[in-house]
Amino acid sequence: MLIIYFLLSFLLVALDQWTKWLTVNNIPVNGTKPFINGIVSFTHLQNTGAAWSILEGKMVFFAVITVVAVVAVSYFLIRYGKKSKIFALGLSLILTGALGNFIDRMRLGYVVDMIRFDFFNFPIFNVADMCLVFGVIIIFIFVLRTDDHFFEGGSKSWKK
Repeated sequence: MLIIYFLLSFLLVALDQWTKWLTVNNIPVNGTKPFINGIVSFTHLQNTGAAWSILEGKMVFFAVITVVAVVAVSYFLIRYGKKSKIFALGLSLILTGALGNFIDRMRLGYVVDMIRFDFFNFPIFNVADMCLVFGVIIIFIFVLRTDDHFFEGGSKSWKK
């Protein structure tokens, strides 16, 4: 049933690309449209770096890192995903985040960011970024709650 997690990643990448398409076609670069007054707005940014625009312009670096990450995450999903739905979910979200932003970098030369919190100063982000963050959080919690033998075939793993 691992196909479900790859399908989830595919659907979330499609959602990510759709929201980016909507942003590019409806909001000028650096323009903002309120969504929920005082809470969330959409601001069209073109990010050539990673989070907080670090490593701006390092496209080859990001391409290599993303390919390595996608291969590694896919391997872990195929190898260990059957042992835990939570682990598989976390990996599928990380896969989504990596692929969603990779598509932008290869197609556009930058990542389209648009979701902005208006009530505090936080970097503007996109659906792929959210998936990546939630995936890492899920994996982190999974690792904390799982015994040391999960990857060795042990029986005491957190499966729910």
